[in-house]
Amino acid sequence: MKTFITSALFVCLVLTTAFSQAPVKGKINGKVADATGKSLEFVTMMLVKAKDSTLVKGGITDVNGAYEFENIAAGQYRVAAQQMGYAKTFSDAFAVDPEHTAIQLPALQMLEASKSLAEVKVTAKKPFIEQQIDRTVVNVENSIVASGNTALEVLEKAPGVTIDRQSEEISLKGKSGVIVMIDGKQTYLSSQEVANLLKNTPSDNIEKIEIITNPSSKYDAAGNSGIINIKMKKNKNFGTNGTWIGGLGYGRFEKYNTTLNLNHREGKINAFGSYSFNGRRSFNETTINRAIPFDGTITYFDQVSYRPINFQGHNLRGGIDYFINKKSTIGVLATGFMNGFEADGLNHSVLSNENREVTLRPTTNALAKNKWMNLTGNLNYKYDFNGKGRELTADVDYSKYDGEGNNNLTTTYLKADNTTDRPTEYIRNKMPSTIDIWAFKTDYTHPTKKGKFEAGVKSSFVQSDNNMVFENQLDGRWIIDANRTNRFKYLENVNAAYASFSSKLNKKTSIQAGLRLEQTHSRGNSVTLNKVIDRNYVNLFPTLFVSRQLDTNNVLNVSYSRRIDRPNYQDLNPFMFFLDPYTYQVGNPNIKPQMTHSLQLTHTYKGSISTSVGFSRTNDFIMRQVPGQIAEQNIAYITTENLAVRDNANLTLSFPVTVRKWWTMQNNVTAFYNRINTPYRGGQYNVSFVGYNLYSSSNFVLGKGFSGELAAWYNSAGVDGFFRYQPMGAFSVGVQKQVMNKKGTLRVNVNDPFWLNRFRGETKYQDISMKVQSVFESRQARVTFTYRFGNQNVKAARQRRSATADEQGRVQSGN
Repeated sequence: MKTFITSALFVCLVLTTAFSQAPVKGKINGKVADATGKSLEFVTMMLVKAKDSTLVKGGITDVNGAYEFENIAAGQYRVAAQQMGYAKTFSDAFAVDPEHTAIQLPALQMLEASKSLAEVKVTAKKPFIEQQIDRTVVNVENSIVASGNTALEVLEKAPGVTIDRQSEEISLKGKSGVIVMIDGKQTYLSSQEVANLLKNTPSDNIEKIEIITNPSSKYDAAGNSGIINIKMKKNKNFGTNGTWIGGLGYGRFEKYNTTLNLNHREGKINAFGSYSFNGRRSFNETTINRAIPFDGTITYFDQVSYRPINFQGHNLRGGIDYFINKKSTIGVLATGFMNGFEADGLNHSVLSNENREVTLRPTTNALAKNKWMNLTGNLNYKYDFNGKGRELTADVDYSKYDGEGNNNLTTTYLKADNTTDRPTEYIRNKMPSTIDIWAFKTDYTHPTKKGKFEAGVKSSFVQSDNNMVFENQLDGRWIIDANRTNRFKYLENVNAAYASFSSKLNKKTSIQAGLRLEQTHSRGNSVTLNKVIDRNYVNLFPTLFVSRQLDTNNVLNVSYSRRIDRPNYQDLNPFMFFLDPYTYQVGNPNIKPQMTHSLQLTHTYKGSISTSVGFSRTNDFIMRQVPGQIAEQNIAYITTENLAVRDNANLTLSFPVTVRKWWTMQNNVTAFYNRINTPYRGGQYNVSFVGYNLYSSSNFVLGKGFSGELAAWYNSAGVDGFFRYQPMGAFSVGVQKQVMNKKGTLRVNVNDPFWLNRFRGETKYQDISMKVQSVFESRQARVTFTYRFGNQNVKAARQRRSATADEQGRVQSGN
């Protein structure tokens, strides 16, 4: 921590000194043309340092192919031009100095890719954390400490991201309700099932993770705290290539994973596919201490639960793109997973009276087996009208989920003297669940001389059926427990339309404004309870983004959005999931959607130092870890409720530091203020707190082909709904070496070597008093080998966002 603060002060001192000087301000002009001399418009231009190709400033050519860079400091530079269908082109090196402040460069001639000469290759390793104007990017692909981990473990290292290891809820800058996408397509899973999917996704399959805190109107209005988009690795004109990855790890138990990616392009067809297998054994150990007041006395309930977990998961992805002609492309994509886990837990409990005298010792063996499968099919079409950005896309999707959970609880009850208090209790339940999702969407993009217009429509239909069957064993026979058995059906239709327009008001100011309309009709039917909840509502969701280039070094961005979060399909199901007879989780069919207004201001200095402040207010805030209690039965449970109002304010600072030529750092600091004010259980719950997250990563060039990485993160104490949690943090270290003529990469890393990442929390409200401690297998050592074969220049499969981009994020497996 002391080193971190010292580094931050050093950077501030350097910046202060830089601002106090009067540097040279140069202007660079030029044009870009093709081989025939025709001017090329809308070419991406980059001003880079001649020495190491570090990006200094970006731009774009106008309709006459002209570009300009202003207020450029003294130094040696080159200009690069990049345009799809053309080879990347570089200028000769030139200098900006007191004698050369107005520079007119010769016209850059870009050749078509098929006719291009050998390119000038510029290599620069991206930092693990990269702050861009509208998002934070975690560059996983080349990270050493990320190798061999799961996607969830990598995401935990991202700045501003917090993962509650109890509920596996993902929060961003102190706010829950994050939408998780993969390759721009939403996962359609609840927070728990997203966590399971990310646990089954090797980090070696990931290129980068994008964190978008204020999405535009083109995205579904769900996700009050923003979007996390996980971009998978893609192969890069013709031929076949692939990558094989194998990894081994060990903590308390063994882990292993393997991945095969293949891509083939020939003529008008591009085919691609991947398969991953992830197997691991792990554990979770939880301690719960409760003090339960009832009828003038207090019962102390102390519980220790140990759950060894055996998990196996298969991920599949495959598709074909057919390039009909230069304007039209059609494609099919199929994805799916098959996950299964088994947990044979043992829960030891001790009940004591107010004098701490033991009255009962229940012990529950909880055997849980869960299978969860998904298959999603996507048919997509893209039509490019003129090759200048005007295009039409359409997607039709169908997604099906099948899950089955089986739990068997065997509980023995002993007195203080270890004699039997009552007969052994046998309970079992089955939880079959099916979810079907159909969706269609189409998007149209139309660039104009003054900006860009976008519009689209979407319609989705969801049908889920969950049947919870509870049985008790009586005299050797299994009898259905009618009080706990429940069947729940849910139907939902969402129709949406949006329009947005972006334009440059002047040379330095750009704006984007959008409006999305969503009409929702939902029907929840608790068949067993004969209770139907029918809702029909229409909402408008405006977005506004304004960007101002203050000068060469400083950019200011302001954004506003209104968003909605609908409850997960199975959060609405009033089923019970038992840890033991005294502890369970229960759904709530009365949950309403939550609405959030968000405002954010971001300042970027030299494209690398970023500061942002934001504020949001959420009404009917959905809280998934609300504690409840039945004191007379010593029962504690958690459920999902709507809390009245939650306010969030946050501040984020991101800055790099070059300590030495061989040592670079990226640092991120996020501070946030949360306030919750809501009626609950006949009282008023009002709590506010300040928390913060710190992240720092260092990259080292060690020589002889070796490189190293050190990363650390820290989350302060804070409040999550009714639970106050203690600080958490960890660090990771790793080394890598390229082998086999750079076709192979060997990585070795250790995560959390001192086992610092542990959860500790407590809640005290009215008669509820509970402390929770949880230990999981965060300390692990891993070895990963990656081998690349075939033509490594095969173009990537098209990036696209499917029609079912909102609905899958709300599927829950009930794990």
